[in-house]
Amino acid sequence: MSAVTAQDEAGPTAPVYQILAEDLKAMGVDTVFGLMSDDTAHLGVSIDAAGIRFIGARHENVGISMAEGYAAATGRLGVALIGRGPALANGLHGAIYASRTGTPLLLIYGEASLSSGPGNGIGPDYKALDQAAVLRAAGIRVFMPSGPETSRQMLADAAATAIKGGAVALLLPVNVQLASMTPPQTPLKPVAAEPIPRAAGRPADAKSVAAAAAVLAGATKPLILAGRGAWAAAAREPLIALAERTGALLATTAKAKDMFRGHRWNLGIIGSFSHSLARRMAAEADCVLTVGAGLNLLTTSFGEALPAVPLIQIDALRSSIGRWTAADVGLVGDAALVAEQLSEALGARENEGSPFRAAETLEAIRAFDIAADFEPANTARTVDPRSLAVTLNRLLPERRNMVYDAGNFLGVVPYLDVPDPSHFKMTADFASLGMGFGPAIGFARARPDETTVLVTGDGGFMMTMGELETVVREDLPLVIAVMNDCAYGAELHFLRLRQLPVSKSLFPDTDLAPLAEALGYQAHTVRSIDQLEALAPLLANPEGPVFLDCKINADVAAPFMSEVAAADAARR
Repeated sequence: MSAVTAQDEAGPTAPVYQILAEDLKAMGVDTVFGLMSDDTAHLGVSIDAAGIRFIGARHENVGISMAEGYAAATGRLGVALIGRGPALANGLHGAIYASRTGTPLLLIYGEASLSSGPGNGIGPDYKALDQAAVLRAAGIRVFMPSGPETSRQMLADAAATAIKGGAVALLLPVNVQLASMTPPQTPLKPVAAEPIPRAAGRPADAKSVAAAAAVLAGATKPLILAGRGAWAAAAREPLIALAERTGALLATTAKAKDMFRGHRWNLGIIGSFSHSLARRMAAEADCVLTVGAGLNLLTTSFGEALPAVPLIQIDALRSSIGRWTAADVGLVGDAALVAEQLSEALGARENEGSPFRAAETLEAIRAFDIAADFEPANTARTVDPRSLAVTLNRLLPERRNMVYDAGNFLGVVPYLDVPDPSHFKMTADFASLGMGFGPAIGFARARPDETTVLVTGDGGFMMTMGELETVVREDLPLVIAVMNDCAYGAELHFLRLRQLPVSKSLFPDTDLAPLAEALGYQAHTVRSIDQLEALAPLLANPEGPVFLDCKINADVAAPFMSEVAAADAARR
């Protein structure tokens, strides 16, 4: 009789990296983004073999932000696979950005093999880095298995933590990945297969409701300002009903853009992205009710957007009440539930005589044309970015996703509509350039039947232009509009407002369209509105990647640039 080996007695085994890939599949993960390294290559190809689409980036920052955009667009867990050491360092910008969005994201990194003793191994390890310490210093929670036997549980725990909101890191030592173990009999739960359900909200304290209702009852011109938290809580209809009771006008923060689109009481965005009518009407309010809004410096135009009147703040988190702007009355609870509580407390009211319901007020809102809110500053070879945005707004498909990088060009935000806030993505959470391309790719992957538009400046685009190839390779539907002012626009205006030399913020007028065309884009250079109008058939129904090098007038400063300068001067 032949000898029976220990492995035969234990049954078949499989490498940990293969088991973890199959676990990700069982969890419901259908797409992983990132950039493989030698320490994650086994896992990467196993993910692909398991039937999970792996979308590889050209830079780690973009790989991570792709996953963040995908999670934001789907409401599901996003997953990124990154190497260790220099790969983690390369992608730290993206990881910090993602951690500040609150999006559920699992970051899987390679890690050095666990030590088997002091030894005298061949070295040095050029990739050596205290990754856990770096990530924790960045505010990211870290999980790492102590051996093969704990690897599956660490994956499950890290994913479960990420699903609660935020970026979580799982470090996988190389020797743990390469170890063999008996395949599990029970697959992990499919926690990533469907959108993560919203946690049940709770109503506000009755005394707080009564206090807020008393303030609202005494107001004649209230303003309701909804933030992204109000949209996440499905509070649109309850807030409209509350506006009906109080005679209030409706407005949003930038991140809740177009939450009340089409409603006759809608003023649009309040703050640094306001149009003139919204600023004027907000200034007339005698009470402001904010719901799920952070009231940060851009929402308040550095303290100038909201009048000095009673401020009622509703937020699900107690720590958010009065965090950036002092509140007179705070209500902690679910936005929709608290709005309903306030409506009930106020009872049936007659608002026909309310100043904000006057015929002339409603007609002013109805007739307002944002395209006439500025004097166009087109030149012989450049376009006013606002005029460009107004035209794009008309030419692009109405159902679209708008993803923005950061920079002076963000002044175009008010001029480009979206169906609702879930189709709008700003990527300035870390106040940095270069974060827009990744989330735009994530949105395009998540919503292939809708047009996704990336609006970026030439500065941010130049940082990430390698991803042009990624879009074509993965056959993703994406329109890229580069707002090309041949400058670091924000820095240009920062220097001008302080009467400092601007030459180092300026760059040559480089024609970017041929670069994109060489990679497979339908690419065009736009120096006039007429040239943009000629692209109407292409933009009405984009088929494949589209690239627009939009030459914009660098002299047009976004409104928030003067606000930054004024705030800076006031601090001196």
